[in-house]
Amino acid sequence: MNWYLKVLQNYAGFEGRARRKEYWMFSLINLAIAYGLQILAFVMEVPALLFLSVIYLLGVLIPTIAVGVRRMHDVGKSGWFLLVPIYSFILACTDSEPGDNQYGANPKAEEEPTLQKV
Repeated sequence: MNWYLKVLQNYAGFEGRARRKEYWMFSLINLAIAYGLQILAFVMEVPALLFLSVIYLLGVLIPTIAVGVRRMHDVGKSGWFLLVPIYSFILACTDSEPGDNQYGANPKAEEEPTLQKV
């Protein structure tokens, strides 16, 4: 859930990089919430819940695009590659570009502690 909230806190941040875990955890939780609302709407036969689902999806549209662009940056590609369906999926599954690139520091390197020899 922290990964989901991290993306929402960086609501419209298109600069920088997003590692695979951040991207896929956000996508998983986002889909679970959207489908959960839609299933509840059909099971309970409440059209207001279906409307709420649409409002939710519109509300997370910008963060979804932003985390996708940052994911493309993490593999060293422009955010415009998000528009190429199959290739963007392959890039989203690809490991981070090691070290810094033109879009910023590697977020994976910042979060992993380095082991020091004693």
